[in-house]
Amino acid sequence: MTEFTTVLGAVLPVFGIIVAGLVMRKLEWLTEEADQSLLRVTLRLLVPCLILDSILGNTALTQWRNLLLPPALGFGSVALGMGLAALAGLWHRLDQPEARRTFVAAVGIYNYGYVPLPLALLLFDKATVGVLFVFMLGVEAALWTLGVMVLTGQGVGRNWRQALNAPLLALLGALALNALGGQALVPDPARTGLHWLGQCAIPIALILIGAVIADHAREFHSASGWRVMGAAVLLRNGLLPVVFLGLASLVPASPELRRVLVLEAAMPAAVFPIIMARHYGGDPPTALRVVVSTSLVGLVSIPLWIRAGLSLLGQ
Repeated sequence: MTEFTTVLGAVLPVFGIIVAGLVMRKLEWLTEEADQSLLRVTLRLLVPCLILDSILGNTALTQWRNLLLPPALGFGSVALGMGLAALAGLWHRLDQPEARRTFVAAVGIYNYGYVPLPLALLLFDKATVGVLFVFMLGVEAALWTLGVMVLTGQGVGRNWRQALNAPLLALLGALALNALGGQALVPDPARTGLHWLGQCAIPIALILIGAVIADHAREFHSASGWRVMGAAVLLRNGLLPVVFLGLASLVPASPELRRVLVLEAAMPAAVFPIIMARHYGGDPPTALRVVVSTSLVGLVSIPLWIRAGLSLLGQ
């Protein structure tokens, strides 16, 4: 029970900050006009600082298996999730093509960063956080390729360029600098500044997630979406964690990557597909149902799956 309490104690602050963002939006302390500025600061400054702080001097990222296998598994896990979601979509027979495509994308794209990152920081070490960032590279690639293709029903087109963002450039630069031993060239005051700025990234991102959920809450009509929510929970909170933990136990991965797979196994659906559905002609209410249902169940299932995964790995 003590181990479960430890994991639960790491999960609850994450959801608590999301709820704080939701409440701030409802109270109009955080306006929609401020969202874009905060998002730009988070993505262009705070997250890159967190990446640099986590990777520079990280000895786990000098191993080739921690540089090649994590992004491959990240991309493959999204593809697998979308494939299973497409099969489930045949079962619950959504009427509108946009709703079917949105269900597949929303279930397949899990919360790969903003929830696992604080959990990795609380539960594990810097080496695991660094491998998590490399894993996220593959998920990010799947998001802007497979995700866009599924939502639009068309090819990727020019949207691949959106993957060339500041976090990706920071990740590639930090990996190169770390491999060459260049972290010794970064003075201590700069490292301290990177650390302080990086620590701001997660709370602000979680607050923004809560605000986005508040914006779309009026589009949520649970009475008309029980089949969607039931199928999403069955896949995202039930079947896919088993698949992830199977990979964690079978793939010849490093201990750090195994921990990353355990964290990602427990994750609910990502919030960002709500925004993507609106932009790419999907069905935002369907995405919202998937996100809300899997996140609410995740309050219970996340610590259970993490504890089960760590026990499976003997950690």
